[in-house]
Amino acid sequence: MIEYDPERAPDARDWLNLDEQQRIHLVEEFHRGARIKLPNLKVHAVFHTVVENQLAEKLDPIVRAIVRLRKEGLSRHDAIHAIATVLSAHMHDLFNDTVDATNSQAVYYAEIDRLSARSWQEG
Repeated sequence: MIEYDPERAPDARDWLNLDEQQRIHLVEEFHRGARIKLPNLKVHAVFHTVVENQLAEKLDPIVRAIVRLRKEGLSRHDAIHAIATVLSAHMHDLFNDTVDATNSQAVYYAEIDRLSARSWQEG
C-alpha cells in the first residue's frame, strides 16, 4: 500500500498488514498532500487510523455506521470524521472516569449506533 485516500476503503488485509506507524504516516501524508489545515495532524491521523482499523476489522457497529452515514449524504472521509468524533469523546470520558471501563465497548457502540449525519453536522 503506497497511498491512502479516505474516499476509498483500503484493502482490509493490506491495511492490517501494515505497521500501525505506517498507517498513521499514510493518513498524515494524505492530509499534507490535500493541504488540509489541522490543529494537530498527528492526533487527527491517529483517530483516522483507529476508525480505518475498526472498519478493516469489520466491527459491525462501525461498518453499519459508515454505511448509514454515507446513505445520509456524508462523504466517506466525513463519515470517518463523524465516527472519530464519537471515538474521541468516548476516549475523553474514559480518561476522565465518566464512563465505566467495564462497559466501555457497549457504551461506545451505543453512541455509534445513535450517530447520524445530522447529529454530527449539528454537533
